[in-house]
Amino acid sequence: MSELVSYSFSDGIARIGLDNGKVNALSPELFAELNAALDRAEQDRAVVVISGKPGIFSGGYDLKVMTSSADAAKGLVSIGSTLSRRLLSHPFPVMAVCTGHAIAKGAFLLLSADYRIGVEGPFKIGLNEVAIGMTMHHAGIELARARLSNSAFNRTVINAEMFSPQDAVEAGFLDRVVPAEELEAEALAMAAQLTRLNMTAHRNTKLKTRKALLERLDWAVEEDKQHTL
Repeated sequence: MSELVSYSFSDGIARIGLDNGKVNALSPELFAELNAALDRAEQDRAVVVISGKPGIFSGGYDLKVMTSSADAAKGLVSIGSTLSRRLLSHPFPVMAVCTGHAIAKGAFLLLSADYRIGVEGPFKIGLNEVAIGMTMHHAGIELARARLSNSAFNRTVINAEMFSPQDAVEAGFLDRVVPAEELEAEALAMAAQLTRLNMTAHRNTKLKTRKALLERLDWAVEEDKQHTL
């Protein structure tokens, strides 16, 4: 892996770290490396743990790409939505370690993981697309509808409301929040617990449970290619 995505494997756990600038921007290059890391993790038959940097999980799509042209924006969103679908159907457990702010596509990555643990602190988690002039894409709507509470879905998708880490648990972005000094140990403990699952049962149950969502995402990705964001 390059400097954008790191990979390490030990005791059945693949650690994937994202590191792309101040806001951990999700660029085409980062997505390509993240997909390569997921390929490697699949070969290693590993529980996947995706982490950001201290203070920031990800601020979302690379704005330089998103503002360069309509085609570039649609292309990047398509790559990101396809990545979310891959995570939701990944044959091994996927865990996200939210190390700080998680905004827009950064928050959607949380919604794409099987288990999400976050860090306490003055951080914002949510979907700000409407606030920055972007009509929410179909894939984002379907993913948020499936993973968020009804109240949080409307508040963040339609009104661009952001949540604290604690409130993000109730909303559905996170499963648990821990103090910063406990994040690493708690994340590894949870990942170790996930390695003890029967992976065939995990995969088959995941696909059965998410069958309707995955079909909606397939439709949404194609629909988003036809419309301006």
